[in-house]
Amino acid sequence: MQAYKHLGALTAAILAVLLISNIASTKIIAVGALALDGGTFLFPLAYIFGDVLTEVYGYKASRRVIYLCFFWLIVAALTLQVVVLAPPAADWELQAAFASVLGQTPRIVLGSVLAYAAGEFTNSYVLAKLKLATGGRWLWTRTIGSTLAGQAVDTALFLGIAFWGVLPDTLLLTIFISNYVFKVGVEVLFTPLTYAIVAWFKREEGADVYDYDTNFSPFAWRDV
Repeated sequence: MQAYKHLGALTAAILAVLLISNIASTKIIAVGALALDGGTFLFPLAYIFGDVLTEVYGYKASRRVIYLCFFWLIVAALTLQVVVLAPPAADWELQAAFASVLGQTPRIVLGSVLAYAAGEFTNSYVLAKLKLATGGRWLWTRTIGSTLAGQAVDTALFLGIAFWGVLPDTLLLTIFISNYVFKVGVEVLFTPLTYAIVAWFKREEGADVYDYDTNFSPFAWRDV
C-alpha cells in the first residue's frame, strides 16, 4: 500500500471521535424539541472524516481503518468494564458515579460497535460506488447520499440493540428521528468544509482513488 503523509492522523481523528462520542452517548439530553444522546454533537465528524477517507484513499483503506477502530472500541469497552467491576480503594467515594457513567451495559457496547461497523461500511460502500457512477463529479451527492444510508443503519442498529425494550417505543422513535435529522443536517451544513478538506488531502497526498477493481466485501480479510 502506498505510504501517505496524513492517513495516520486522519485515522487517529476518527478513533478519537468514536471513543469520545461513545462515552458522551450515555447521557440523553434535550435540545429544544429534540432528544439526543450526548455523543450526537461530535459523532457526525466520524462520518465526515470517513467520507474524506474513502474519497481520497479508497474503500480498501477505509476498510482497514474501520476494523482498526472496531478493535479499539472493543478494547475501550472491556477496559472500562474491568475498571468499573474492580473493587474501589477504601477512601474513594465515587464508585457509584463512575459506574453509572462509564459502566455501560453489554447491550450498549454491542450496539455501539456493531452499529459503527455496519453504518461505516454502508457509508464507505455507497460513497465509493457513487464516485464511480458520477466519474468523480458532484462530491456533494456522495457525501450526503452515503451519510443518508450510513446514518440510518448506524442509528437504527444502535438504538435497537442498546435500548429496545428498555426505553419506551415512542421515545426510541423520537431519539432516532432527532439523531438522524441532526447528523444528516450536520453533514449537509458542513458540505463546503468537506469540499475544502477533501481538496487539501488530495493535493497533499497526490491521491484520488477510484475503486474500479475493489472487492467490496467487508469480510475480504486478505485485503485488510
